[in-house]
Amino acid sequence: MTESLDEARRLLDAEDVPRAVRALRAATADHSLSELAPLVGRLARLVGFDDLGAAAAAFAARPADLGALCEFGRFCLRRGLSSVAVPALREALRRDPDAEDLLIGLVFSLRAEGLHAEAVGALLKRGQRLDRRLRRILALEALLAGRLPLAREQFALLPPDDRSADLRGMLARADVTGSPLDEQDLRGWHFALTGGILGSLSPYAWDAGMAGRWAYLGDSVELCRHGLHRLGVILAAAGLRPSSVSLLPDRDSEILGHAAAQLFGLPAVPYEPSRADTLVVAYELGEADPKLVETLRTRAPGQLLFEHASCWTDPAPVWADVSTLLAQFVVRPWGEHHRYPDGAEPVLVPADTRTAEDIAAEIVRASAAAPSGDGFTPADPDEELAAFVAAVAGRWREGERIRLDPSGPVPSNRFF
Repeated sequence: MTESLDEARRLLDAEDVPRAVRALRAATADHSLSELAPLVGRLARLVGFDDLGAAAAAFAARPADLGALCEFGRFCLRRGLSSVAVPALREALRRDPDAEDLLIGLVFSLRAEGLHAEAVGALLKRGQRLDRRLRRILALEALLAGRLPLAREQFALLPPDDRSADLRGMLARADVTGSPLDEQDLRGWHFALTGGILGSLSPYAWDAGMAGRWAYLGDSVELCRHGLHRLGVILAAAGLRPSSVSLLPDRDSEILGHAAAQLFGLPAVPYEPSRADTLVVAYELGEADPKLVETLRTRAPGQLLFEHASCWTDPAPVWADVSTLLAQFVVRPWGEHHRYPDGAEPVLVPADTRTAEDIAAEIVRASAAAPSGDGFTPADPDEELAAFVAAVAGRWREGERIRLDPSGPVPSNRFF
Protein backbone atom coordinates (compact mmCIF):
# COMPACT_ATOMS: atom_id res chain seq x y z
CA MET A 1 0.00 0.00 0.00
CA THR A 2 1.17 3.52 -0.84
CA GLU A 3 0.48 4.64 2.74
CA SER A 4 3.28 2.48 4.16
CA LEU A 5 5.77 3.85 1.65
CA ASP A 6 4.69 7.42 2.41
CA GLU A 7 5.04 6.65 6.12
CA ALA A 8 8.59 5.41 5.55
CA ARG A 9 9.44 8.62 3.69
CA ARG A 10 7.96 10.76 6.47
CA LEU A 11 9.92 8.89 9.14
CA LEU A 12 13.14 9.15 7.16
CA ASP A 13 12.54 12.91 6.86
CA ALA A 14 12.24 12.97 10.66
CA GLU A 15 15.38 10.76 10.98
CA ASP A 16 13.37 8.28 13.06
CA VAL A 17 15.42 5.24 12.10
CA PRO A 18 13.74 2.46 14.15
CA ARG A 19 10.23 3.35 13.00
CA ALA A 20 11.43 3.89 9.42
CA VAL A 21 12.82 0.34 9.42
CA ARG A 22 9.45 -0.96 10.61
CA ALA A 23 7.64 1.01 7.92
CA LEU A 24 9.99 -0.33 5.24
CA ARG A 25 9.31 -3.85 6.46
CA ALA A 26 5.57 -3.23 6.17
CA ALA A 27 6.03 -1.83 2.65
CA THR A 28 8.09 -4.74 1.35
CA ALA A 29 5.16 -6.98 0.42
CA ASP A 30 3.31 -4.32 -1.58
CA HIS A 31 6.05 -2.43 -3.41
CA SER A 32 8.68 -3.22 -6.00
CA LEU A 33 12.36 -3.28 -5.26
CA SER A 34 12.78 -0.24 -7.50
CA GLU A 35 10.43 1.70 -5.23
CA LEU A 36 12.13 0.45 -2.07
CA ALA A 37 15.76 0.97 -3.09
CA PRO A 38 15.85 4.80 -2.85
CA LEU A 39 14.39 4.62 0.67
CA VAL A 40 16.89 1.94 1.66
CA GLY A 41 19.62 4.25 0.36
CA ARG A 42 18.33 7.12 2.49
CA LEU A 43 18.16 4.86 5.53
CA ALA A 44 21.72 3.65 4.90
CA ARG A 45 23.04 7.21 4.74
CA LEU A 46 21.30 8.08 8.01
CA VAL A 47 23.03 5.28 9.89
CA GLY A 48 26.38 5.50 8.08
CA PHE A 49 26.17 2.23 6.11
CA ASP A 50 28.03 3.52 3.06
CA ASP A 51 28.25 0.07 1.45
CA LEU A 52 24.50 -0.46 1.56
CA GLY A 53 23.90 3.11 0.38
CA ALA A 54 26.16 2.60 -2.64
CA ALA A 55 24.53 -0.75 -3.47
CA ALA A 56 21.04 0.78 -3.23
CA ALA A 57 22.05 3.68 -5.49
CA ALA A 58 23.61 1.34 -8.05
CA PHE A 59 20.51 -0.84 -8.18
CA ALA A 60 18.17 2.16 -8.39
CA ALA A 61 20.17 3.41 -11.37
CA ARG A 62 20.39 -0.01 -13.09
CA PRO A 63 17.47 -2.22 -11.93
CA ALA A 64 17.88 -4.60 -14.86
CA ASP A 65 21.53 -5.26 -13.99
CA LEU A 66 21.83 -8.64 -12.24
CA GLY A 67 25.08 -7.72 -10.55
CA ALA A 68 23.57 -4.56 -9.06
CA LEU A 69 20.56 -6.55 -7.84
CA CYS A 70 22.79 -9.18 -6.24
CA GLU A 71 24.89 -6.60 -4.42
CA PHE A 72 21.77 -4.81 -3.20
CA GLY A 73 20.36 -8.04 -1.76
CA ARG A 74 23.66 -9.08 -0.18
CA PHE A 75 24.22 -5.75 1.57
CA CYS A 76 20.61 -5.64 2.78
CA LEU A 77 21.23 -9.01 4.43
CA ARG A 78 24.63 -8.00 5.80
CA ARG A 79 23.22 -4.83 7.35
CA GLY A 80 20.23 -6.53 8.98
CA LEU A 81 17.53 -5.56 6.47
CA SER A 82 16.52 -9.13 5.73
CA SER A 83 12.93 -8.18 4.88
CA VAL A 84 14.25 -6.40 1.75
CA ALA A 85 17.02 -8.94 1.15
CA VAL A 86 14.45 -11.71 0.70
CA PRO A 87 12.68 -10.29 -2.40
CA ALA A 88 15.96 -9.00 -3.82
CA LEU A 89 17.78 -12.33 -3.58
CA ARG A 90 14.63 -14.24 -4.56
CA GLU A 91 14.52 -12.26 -7.82
CA ALA A 92 18.28 -12.59 -8.36
CA LEU A 93 18.04 -16.36 -7.97
CA ARG A 94 15.12 -16.46 -10.41
CA ARG A 95 17.36 -14.77 -12.99
CA ASP A 96 20.36 -16.98 -12.20
CA PRO A 97 19.00 -20.24 -10.73
CA ASP A 98 22.36 -22.04 -10.71
CA ALA A 99 24.18 -19.48 -8.52
CA GLU A 100 24.92 -21.26 -5.25
CA ASP A 101 25.98 -18.09 -3.46
CA LEU A 102 22.62 -16.50 -4.26
CA LEU A 103 20.78 -19.56 -2.98
CA ILE A 104 22.72 -19.48 0.30
CA GLY A 105 22.12 -15.74 0.67
CA LEU A 106 18.40 -16.24 0.09
CA VAL A 107 18.25 -19.07 2.62
CA PHE A 108 20.00 -16.97 5.26
CA SER A 109 17.63 -14.08 4.56
CA LEU A 110 14.61 -16.37 4.85
CA ARG A 111 16.02 -17.78 8.08
CA ALA A 112 16.33 -14.29 9.54
CA GLU A 113 12.66 -13.72 8.67
CA GLY A 114 11.58 -17.07 10.15
CA LEU A 115 10.54 -18.36 6.71
CA HIS A 116 12.10 -21.80 7.13
CA ALA A 117 9.57 -23.67 5.00
CA GLU A 118 10.38 -21.49 1.99
CA ALA A 119 14.10 -21.96 2.65
CA VAL A 120 13.61 -25.73 2.61
CA GLY A 121 11.67 -25.47 -0.66
CA ALA A 122 14.40 -23.38 -2.29
CA LEU A 123 17.07 -25.91 -1.28
CA LEU A 124 15.04 -28.93 -2.39
CA LYS A 125 14.75 -27.45 -5.89
CA ARG A 126 18.44 -28.30 -6.25
CA GLY A 127 17.53 -31.98 -6.27
CA GLN A 128 20.61 -34.13 -6.67
CA ARG A 129 22.87 -31.09 -7.06
CA LEU A 130 23.17 -30.49 -3.32
CA ASP A 131 26.81 -30.37 -2.25
CA ARG A 132 27.80 -31.05 1.34
CA ARG A 133 27.47 -27.40 2.39
CA LEU A 134 23.96 -27.07 0.97
CA ARG A 135 22.95 -30.41 2.44
CA ARG A 136 24.15 -29.32 5.87
CA ILE A 137 22.14 -26.10 5.55
CA LEU A 138 19.11 -28.08 4.38
CA ALA A 139 19.31 -30.39 7.40
CA LEU A 140 19.22 -27.38 9.73
CA GLU A 141 16.47 -25.56 7.83
CA ALA A 142 14.35 -28.71 7.79
CA LEU A 143 14.75 -28.95 11.56
CA LEU A 144 13.82 -25.29 12.00
CA ALA A 145 10.77 -25.84 9.79
CA GLY A 146 9.67 -28.77 11.97
CA ARG A 147 10.36 -31.38 9.30
CA LEU A 148 12.23 -33.87 11.48
CA PRO A 149 12.23 -36.85 9.06
CA LEU A 150 13.79 -34.70 6.33
CA ALA A 151 16.33 -33.24 8.77
CA ARG A 152 17.38 -36.72 9.89
CA GLU A 153 17.56 -37.98 6.31
CA GLN A 154 19.79 -35.10 5.19
CA PHE A 155 21.98 -35.35 8.29
CA ALA A 156 22.54 -39.07 7.66
CA LEU A 157 23.67 -38.30 4.09
CA LEU A 158 26.40 -35.94 5.29
CA PRO A 159 30.00 -37.15 5.49
CA PRO A 160 30.99 -37.83 9.13
CA ASP A 161 33.21 -34.73 9.32
CA ASP A 162 30.24 -32.54 8.28
CA ARG A 163 27.89 -33.79 10.99
CA SER A 164 28.29 -30.84 13.34
CA ALA A 165 27.96 -31.41 17.07
CA ASP A 166 25.32 -28.66 17.30
CA LEU A 167 23.06 -30.25 14.69
CA ARG A 168 23.64 -33.74 16.10
CA GLY A 169 22.69 -32.44 19.55
CA MET A 170 19.48 -30.85 18.27
CA LEU A 171 18.35 -34.07 16.61
CA ALA A 172 19.25 -36.12 19.69
CA ARG A 173 17.33 -33.77 21.96
CA ALA A 174 14.30 -33.88 19.68
CA ASP A 175 14.22 -37.66 20.19
CA VAL A 176 13.74 -37.45 23.96
CA THR A 177 11.25 -34.61 24.54
CA GLY A 178 8.26 -36.95 24.71
CA SER A 179 6.21 -33.97 23.50
CA PRO A 180 4.38 -33.52 20.19
CA LEU A 181 6.95 -31.18 18.61
CA ASP A 182 4.22 -29.49 16.62
CA GLU A 183 3.58 -25.80 15.86
CA GLN A 184 2.37 -25.19 19.44
CA ASP A 185 5.02 -27.13 21.37
CA LEU A 186 7.16 -24.17 22.43
CA ARG A 187 8.85 -25.96 25.36
CA GLY A 188 9.69 -29.04 23.31
CA TRP A 189 11.18 -27.11 20.40
CA HIS A 190 13.00 -24.70 22.73
CA PHE A 191 14.76 -27.67 24.32
CA ALA A 192 15.50 -29.41 21.02
CA LEU A 193 16.98 -26.31 19.39
CA THR A 194 18.76 -24.57 22.29
CA GLY A 195 19.28 -27.24 24.94
CA GLY A 196 17.47 -25.07 27.48
CA ILE A 197 14.36 -25.76 29.53
CA LEU A 198 11.60 -23.16 29.35
CA GLY A 199 10.10 -22.68 32.81
CA SER A 200 6.85 -20.96 31.87
CA LEU A 201 4.59 -20.02 28.99
CA SER A 202 3.06 -16.59 28.57
CA PRO A 203 -0.62 -16.84 29.53
CA TYR A 204 -1.60 -14.02 27.17
CA ALA A 205 -2.53 -14.03 23.46
CA TRP A 206 -1.75 -17.73 23.04
CA ASP A 207 -4.29 -18.06 20.24
CA ALA A 208 -3.66 -14.53 18.93
CA GLY A 209 -0.19 -15.11 17.60
CA MET A 210 2.12 -15.37 20.63
CA ALA A 211 2.05 -19.16 21.32
CA GLY A 212 3.66 -18.88 24.75
CA ARG A 213 6.11 -16.04 24.16
CA TRP A 214 5.87 -12.47 25.44
CA ALA A 215 6.27 -9.45 23.18
CA TYR A 216 6.38 -6.52 25.62
CA LEU A 217 6.58 -7.48 29.29
CA GLY A 218 6.22 -5.14 32.24
CA ASP A 219 7.87 -7.48 34.74
CA SER A 220 6.91 -7.76 38.41
CA VAL A 221 8.38 -9.18 41.61
CA GLU A 222 5.56 -11.75 41.53
CA LEU A 223 6.62 -12.98 38.11
CA CYS A 224 10.25 -13.14 39.28
CA ARG A 225 9.12 -15.18 42.28
CA HIS A 226 7.10 -17.49 40.01
CA GLY A 227 10.18 -17.99 37.84
CA LEU A 228 12.23 -19.02 40.86
CA HIS A 229 9.46 -21.36 41.95
CA ARG A 230 9.51 -23.03 38.54
CA LEU A 231 13.31 -23.25 38.75
CA GLY A 232 12.83 -25.13 42.03
CA VAL A 233 10.47 -27.54 40.26
CA ILE A 234 13.11 -28.14 37.59
CA LEU A 235 15.93 -28.67 40.09
CA ALA A 236 13.84 -31.17 42.06
CA ALA A 237 12.75 -33.08 38.95
CA ALA A 238 16.37 -33.38 37.79
CA GLY A 239 17.68 -34.27 41.25
CA LEU A 240 20.00 -31.26 41.36
CA ARG A 241 21.15 -29.40 44.45
CA PRO A 242 23.74 -26.68 43.68
CA SER A 243 26.11 -25.76 46.48
CA SER A 244 26.02 -21.99 45.83
CA VAL A 245 24.44 -19.19 43.84
CA SER A 246 26.87 -17.27 41.62
CA LEU A 247 26.11 -13.56 41.29
CA LEU A 248 26.75 -11.87 37.97
CA PRO A 249 27.96 -8.28 38.46
CA ASP A 250 25.04 -6.36 36.87
CA ARG A 251 22.41 -5.01 39.30
CA ASP A 252 19.45 -6.86 37.76
CA SER A 253 21.19 -10.22 38.03
CA GLU A 254 22.50 -9.41 41.51
CA ILE A 255 18.96 -8.75 42.75
CA LEU A 256 17.60 -11.98 41.30
CA GLY A 257 20.67 -13.94 42.44
CA HIS A 258 20.22 -12.81 46.05
CA ALA A 259 16.55 -13.80 45.84
CA ALA A 260 17.51 -17.28 44.60
CA ALA A 261 20.10 -17.64 47.37
CA GLN A 262 17.57 -16.64 50.03
CA LEU A 263 14.86 -18.88 48.62
CA PHE A 264 17.02 -22.00 48.20
CA GLY A 265 19.09 -21.47 51.35
CA LEU A 266 22.41 -21.26 49.49
CA PRO A 267 25.41 -18.98 49.92
CA ALA A 268 25.70 -16.16 47.36
CA VAL A 269 29.19 -15.87 45.87
CA PRO A 270 30.74 -13.76 43.09
CA TYR A 271 30.63 -15.39 39.65
CA GLU A 272 33.81 -17.17 38.59
CA PRO A 273 33.81 -19.06 35.27
CA SER A 274 35.56 -22.11 36.73
CA ARG A 275 33.35 -22.45 39.82
CA ALA A 276 31.73 -25.90 39.83
CA ASP A 277 28.38 -27.08 41.20
CA THR A 278 26.87 -23.60 41.24
CA LEU A 279 23.69 -21.90 40.08
CA VAL A 280 24.58 -18.88 37.93
CA VAL A 281 21.66 -16.44 37.97
CA ALA A 282 21.09 -13.87 35.23
CA TYR A 283 18.18 -11.52 34.76
CA GLU A 284 18.73 -10.98 31.01
CA LEU A 285 22.00 -12.17 29.48
CA GLY A 286 21.70 -9.87 26.48
CA GLU A 287 22.14 -6.89 28.81
CA ALA A 288 25.22 -8.28 30.58
CA ASP A 289 28.88 -7.72 29.67
CA PRO A 290 29.42 -9.63 26.37
CA LYS A 291 32.91 -10.76 27.43
CA LEU A 292 31.50 -12.19 30.64
CA VAL A 293 28.66 -13.92 28.79
CA GLU A 294 31.18 -15.58 26.46
CA THR A 295 32.76 -17.27 29.48
CA LEU A 296 29.45 -19.08 29.99
CA ARG A 297 29.70 -20.83 26.64
CA THR A 298 31.69 -23.64 28.25
CA ARG A 299 30.04 -24.82 31.47
CA ALA A 300 32.05 -25.81 34.51
CA PRO A 301 31.19 -29.24 36.03
CA GLY A 302 27.80 -29.10 37.71
CA GLN A 303 27.24 -25.48 36.72
CA LEU A 304 23.65 -24.47 35.91
CA LEU A 305 22.85 -21.22 34.11
CA PHE A 306 19.45 -19.69 34.89
CA GLU A 307 18.11 -16.65 33.02
CA HIS A 308 14.84 -15.01 33.98
CA ALA A 309 13.99 -13.19 30.73
CA SER A 310 15.49 -14.62 27.53
CA CYS A 311 15.17 -12.43 24.45
CA TRP A 312 13.88 -14.64 21.66
CA THR A 313 14.23 -12.07 18.85
CA ASP A 314 17.85 -11.14 19.59
CA PRO A 315 19.34 -13.90 21.75
CA ALA A 316 22.43 -13.51 23.90
CA PRO A 317 25.63 -15.28 22.75
CA VAL A 318 24.57 -18.36 24.76
CA TRP A 319 21.21 -19.86 25.69
CA ALA A 320 20.63 -20.51 29.37
CA ASP A 321 20.08 -24.01 30.75
CA VAL A 322 16.80 -22.72 32.23
CA SER A 323 14.79 -19.67 31.16
CA THR A 324 11.75 -18.47 33.08
CA LEU A 325 10.22 -16.93 29.96
CA LEU A 326 10.84 -15.76 26.40
CA ALA A 327 10.21 -12.06 25.75
CA GLN A 328 11.12 -9.43 23.18
CA PHE A 329 11.14 -6.33 25.40
CA VAL A 330 11.23 -6.36 29.21
CA VAL A 331 10.82 -3.51 31.72
CA ARG A 332 12.42 -4.35 35.08
CA PRO A 333 10.13 -4.14 38.10
CA TRP A 334 12.73 -2.11 40.01
CA GLY A 335 13.80 0.07 37.09
CA GLU A 336 12.36 3.39 35.97
CA HIS A 337 9.02 2.78 34.29
CA HIS A 338 5.63 4.27 33.55
CA ARG A 339 2.47 3.46 35.48
CA TYR A 340 -0.86 3.91 33.74
CA PRO A 341 -3.66 4.83 36.20
CA ASP A 342 -7.17 4.28 34.90
CA GLY A 343 -8.39 7.35 33.05
CA ALA A 344 -5.29 9.39 33.85
CA GLU A 345 -2.05 10.38 32.21
CA PRO A 346 0.95 8.02 32.56
CA VAL A 347 3.03 8.49 35.70
CA LEU A 348 6.80 8.09 35.63
CA VAL A 349 7.92 5.84 38.48
CA PRO A 350 11.60 6.35 39.41
CA ALA A 351 14.01 3.46 39.77
CA ASP A 352 14.05 1.63 43.10
CA THR A 353 17.22 2.66 44.95
CA ARG A 354 17.05 0.06 47.70
CA THR A 355 19.88 -2.44 48.08
CA ALA A 356 19.86 -5.59 45.97
CA GLU A 357 19.31 -7.66 49.13
CA ASP A 358 16.24 -5.64 50.14
CA ILE A 359 14.60 -5.96 46.73
CA ALA A 360 15.50 -9.65 46.70
CA ALA A 361 13.74 -10.10 50.04
CA GLU A 362 10.61 -8.56 48.50
CA ILE A 363 10.78 -11.10 45.66
CA VAL A 364 11.03 -13.95 48.16
CA ARG A 365 7.97 -12.65 50.04
CA ALA A 366 5.91 -12.26 46.86
CA SER A 367 3.32 -14.75 45.65
CA ALA A 368 4.73 -17.60 43.58
CA ALA A 369 1.45 -18.12 41.73
CA ALA A 370 1.45 -17.98 37.94
CA PRO A 371 -0.20 -14.90 36.39
CA SER A 372 -3.88 -15.51 35.72
CA GLY A 373 -3.67 -14.67 32.03
CA ASP A 374 -6.53 -14.21 29.59
CA GLY A 375 -8.05 -17.66 29.99
CA PHE A 376 -7.14 -18.92 26.54
CA THR A 377 -3.72 -20.43 27.27
CA PRO A 378 -3.42 -24.21 27.83
CA ALA A 379 -2.75 -25.24 31.42
CA ASP A 380 0.94 -25.61 32.34
CA PRO A 381 1.00 -27.16 35.83
CA ASP A 382 4.15 -27.90 37.83
CA GLU A 383 3.59 -31.64 37.33
CA GLU A 384 3.73 -31.27 33.55
CA LEU A 385 6.96 -29.29 33.73
CA ALA A 386 8.49 -31.86 36.11
CA ALA A 387 7.54 -34.72 33.77
CA PHE A 388 9.18 -32.91 30.84
CA VAL A 389 12.39 -32.38 32.84
CA ALA A 390 12.49 -36.04 33.86
CA ALA A 391 12.10 -37.08 30.22
CA VAL A 392 14.93 -34.89 28.88
CA ALA A 393 17.33 -35.00 31.86
CA GLY A 394 19.65 -37.50 30.17
CA ARG A 395 20.24 -35.09 27.25
CA TRP A 396 20.24 -31.85 29.23
CA ARG A 397 23.38 -29.79 29.93
CA GLU A 398 25.52 -31.56 27.31
CA GLY A 399 28.38 -29.91 25.43
CA GLU A 400 28.83 -26.19 25.02
CA ARG A 401 26.00 -23.74 25.33
CA ILE A 402 25.04 -22.45 21.90
CA ARG A 403 23.45 -19.40 20.29
CA LEU A 404 20.67 -19.92 17.79
CA ASP A 405 18.75 -16.94 16.43
CA PRO A 406 15.74 -18.45 14.64
CA SER A 407 12.57 -19.08 16.59
CA GLY A 408 12.02 -22.46 14.95
CA PRO A 409 8.77 -24.19 14.04
CA VAL A 410 6.60 -22.37 16.62
CA PRO A 411 5.72 -18.97 15.14
CA SER A 412 5.02 -15.90 17.29
CA ASN A 413 4.18 -12.31 16.48
CA ARG A 414 7.04 -9.91 16.98
CA PHE A 415 7.24 -6.14 17.19
CA PHE A 416 9.98 -4.46 15.18
